[in-house]
Formats: sequence, C-alpha cells, structure tokens
Amino acid sequence: MKLGRLNHIGVATPSIPESVAYYREVMGATSITEPFDLPEQGVKVCFVDTPGENGTNGTQIELIEPLGPDSTLTGFLAKNPAGGQHHLCYEVPDIAEARAWFEGLGKRILGPTRIGAHGTPIFFLHPKDMMGQLTEIMESPRGGH
Repeated sequence: MKLGRLNHIGVATPSIPESVAYYREVMGATSITEPFDLPEQGVKVCFVDTPGENGTNGTQIELIEPLGPDSTLTGFLAKNPAGGQHHLCYEVPDIAEARAWFEGLGKRILGPTRIGAHGTPIFFLHPKDMMGQLTEIMESPRGGH
C-alpha cells in the first residue's frame, strides 16, 4: 500500500466568503467553486485552486465552514477563531485496501468510510497517529482529479 498525491489542504474558516476574497485578492486564485453544503459532515465546502506555473492550477485548498453548532468544526474554530489548517488529504486507488492497511498498522480511524466533497469515499486518521496532523484519505476520483 502506498499513498498517492496530496489532493488538497483543508482549511477551516468562520466565513467562506471572506476566505474566498483573501484567496482571490492576496493569492491570485481564479478557479473557485461555488460553496455547497455537506450536511452529513456538518460543513459547507468550497474549493480554491491556487495559481501554478504557466497558467496551471497549483495546490487545491478546501475551505470548510461549520453548518451549525453541532459541526465537528465548531470546536476547532473555538480554539482557532480565525480558522486555520485543518487537515491534509491524500489519494489512494482503493479506499477499502487503504483502510485495511492503516488498521493493520494500528492507526486509529475516525468514523466510518463515507462520501466526501469530491464525491468519492473518504475516511480520517487520528492526528496522534499521523505526526499531529488530521489526515483524510480519499479514493482517487475516476477520470481525473
């Protein structure tokens, strides 16, 4: 089992519109999706592609905002009111194989495998098992990134 590419960096924010303005004005981002709700995860999501070299997309940022007080992000933002890096997301070709591999290594998986913002299966690994970093593992999108 081997991890694939870094798909995105998750950034928690108290306001997606304010964060989008920052990425547009300060970072020069032009490829920004419309925000959408993921009620099963308790978040609103928006993807921003930072500019890369020669007009290509650079790193993808997933902006995540709580949908309400029961969101898992509510506690994170209580500790970090301005928001901040929330997680890293790596791709794998087969989510079931990846889950079994991480379980075999004794890594703690947070919750069931579910469908993530890219429409593919995901799960999260406990930060204490991943050098202090909440880590999302997602099955590679079919037909590209």
